[in-house]
Amino acid sequence: MNRLFAAACLVLSLTVPVRAAEVAPLGDDGLHKPTWLRETFKDMREDLAEANAEGKRLMIIVEQRGCAYCTKMYETVFPVPEIDTLIRENYFVVQMNLFGDVEFTDFDGDVRAEKDMAMKWGVMFTPTMIFLPEEVPEGKTVSEAAVVMMPGAFEKGTTSALLTWVRDHGYESGENFQKYVADRWKENSSN
Repeated sequence: MNRLFAAACLVLSLTVPVRAAEVAPLGDDGLHKPTWLRETFKDMREDLAEANAEGKRLMIIVEQRGCAYCTKMYETVFPVPEIDTLIRENYFVVQMNLFGDVEFTDFDGDVRAEKDMAMKWGVMFTPTMIFLPEEVPEGKTVSEAAVVMMPGAFEKGTTSALLTWVRDHGYESGENFQKYVADRWKENSSN
């Protein structure tokens, strides 16, 4: 009976269309522009305050024109309804161009072009997602305050786990993210 039910579920999952979010269009700078992305003055202090006012977490996503890994995220991961919802409901997302010239203001008041700020923060790969806590001590930089700086493109399961783990403050309990992902995978595979 369980095999018959599993087979029926598989057939349904292959034949019933699942509405995915739209793939984000490219902007003039060659970066993807999803509707959940925030246009701000790139002052991290102001962006954090606005994120907190909305009850959301500040996330910076660093990208570059022509990044195949960024495109993968925007075409196959971010449009997944569960992930799209996690982002929209829980994150205030600011975009940074790894080689851009738009000025960013760090929490410590330092103002630099995106490309120089990325170097200051130690970002060397795109995409990189940087997650900030709700409060940043005075004088700290983004890289010093970040609860997670995750370089790379990941599959749906890992991305969903990351967004959930940060949202739920998994890092505060000392829970290792890799263990969290493994435990989540085991739990999902046993169902």
